[in-house]
Amino acid sequence: MRIYIDGEYYNREDAKISVFDHGLLYGDGVFEGIRVYHGKVFKLREHIVRLYRSARTLFLDIPLSEEEMERATLDTVRVNGKENGYIRLIVTRGVGSLGIDPSSCPKASVIIIAGDIQLYPAEFYEKGIEVITAATRRVPSDTLDPRVKSLNYLNNIMAKIEARQAGCLEAVMLNREGYVAECTADNIFIVRNGELLTPEPRFGALDGITMRTILDLASSLGMEAREAALTRYDLYTADECFITGTGAEVIPIIRIDSRIIGDGKPGPVTGRLIAAFRELVAL
Repeated sequence: MRIYIDGEYYNREDAKISVFDHGLLYGDGVFEGIRVYHGKVFKLREHIVRLYRSARTLFLDIPLSEEEMERATLDTVRVNGKENGYIRLIVTRGVGSLGIDPSSCPKASVIIIAGDIQLYPAEFYEKGIEVITAATRRVPSDTLDPRVKSLNYLNNIMAKIEARQAGCLEAVMLNREGYVAECTADNIFIVRNGELLTPEPRFGALDGITMRTILDLASSLGMEAREAALTRYDLYTADECFITGTGAEVIPIIRIDSRIIGDGKPGPVTGRLIAAFRELVAL
């Protein structure tokens, strides 16, 4: 594996950052997770745009133009010979002092990793998964806009721990008002009376690239789809439910907090969207 760090490539064992990098010290930075399918980087432009918007919100000056970042990402995939895999694109605040002041960091660092992805077992897509509602609430939108994909994921990690302790893959996270935000690493959808619904970003959900792709696919298939305000009641009484994400793609949910969703099996709308997504990424 060859890892890109600030314009140079390093072997995995030699790829290191300073212990004074504020990305390590304070989670000060932004990132994107991107898939490679059949030698093509999926939705690269959309990921780059989101990365730079996140950075702009944090007053983080990326030392590459968007076009240069795209080329560096594609070159890293090429250097590693990845036909199918996962890209982790990271921008840290860079090396600074032992204090949170970002002005002590003269230059941000760019790291690009193109590696393999650990795919979820096929049975998850065929049989669905069970999730819980986490006690850990989503960071409020008036504290940090959920559209910023920052390196600080401790909030999500605590909810993931709850899910693992309950024997589940994922957990639903609510905001402080009790509205559904997202899962620990994925967006969530429900199907109700044939309509597809997903939480709006203002409720604490990441504005997911895969989520947007599913909304577009639903529209192309003639389905009614929109962003909405959802509570646990809406999840429990849904006809179908599923999660979406770069790693997960589209995975059905068949049980939430021990409540059976629909008939306890992945539903037809979810099945159509899984098939449509797989067809899209195979192009």
